[in-house]
Amino acid sequence: MIAAQESITAKLCSFARAYHSNTGHKKIFDDYLAYDLMGKEEFEEIGQLIQNDFEMENAARYADFETAQIMPKLNRYILPIPLSRIAFAEQKLRQFAGKYSRCQYVICGAGMDTFAFRNDNPHIRIFEVDHPDTGRYKRERIRELEWNIPQNLRFVSVDFSKDDMGEELLKAGFEPDIPSFFAILGVSYYLKLSVFEQTIEKIEKLCQAEGKVVFDYPDETTLKQKNAERVHTLADITEKLGEKMLHGYSYSEIFTVLERHGFEIEEHETPQIIQQNYFENGDDEICAFENIHFILAGNRE
Repeated sequence: MIAAQESITAKLCSFARAYHSNTGHKKIFDDYLAYDLMGKEEFEEIGQLIQNDFEMENAARYADFETAQIMPKLNRYILPIPLSRIAFAEQKLRQFAGKYSRCQYVICGAGMDTFAFRNDNPHIRIFEVDHPDTGRYKRERIRELEWNIPQNLRFVSVDFSKDDMGEELLKAGFEPDIPSFFAILGVSYYLKLSVFEQTIEKIEKLCQAEGKVVFDYPDETTLKQKNAERVHTLADITEKLGEKMLHGYSYSEIFTVLERHGFEIEEHETPQIIQQNYFENGDDEICAFENIHFILAGNRE
């Protein structure tokens, strides 16, 4: 059966990366390990979930899913955001890491991220921050696959309802005086701005050397009546799966939060720029979401 609701949207993102890596004509992002980490059974279950209109109680009725049946929904609702945001984030990480003999990469809400096993730069120390249950599940999958855990990878279990991310990172060996890059992907959709700001504040306190933070966010048009149909449909899908999407943030709100904690926006990719950078010349019928933005910000040293 499909796993607990709290992790389904993360599994959808893993499915998107795995499916695109296996079948995409022109790769927006090639996560060639995503399918292996998911495993065939879970990959098929998520495919069934999509095929059955995201009704979890019906998702396990079929042995496999029909590609032709899920392709329109995949292209329109599921693939665009996870593929483009991870491509953006890892491009900026590589640029950052190239400046230093060593640095740290913190993945907030790592889920089934595979960067640590694709990475060929041993000078990047990687900290995967996630809920203890998610971390245990991922480590079990790694054991089943008999993958070797890289020496530069640390798993950091954080129950955000009671643990302090900063304290747990420090316990895991995070060094504040080393340049650090933080990724917060797929999180802001479900948080009030004040809660999202708490994470930015923790990152500010952790960065005594150069620090960067990359994240995606839905803008203030999200869930407005005149917005595109698929914006509302995606919100309906995530709510059905147990994660209610909120109204989104304005650019000025994001700017103010970052400035309040010593960060300046260095790059802002609007939906139009995302379309140009990742989808303009693609062979598949995928296009950028009308309300999603990417931000790269750096602290003021």
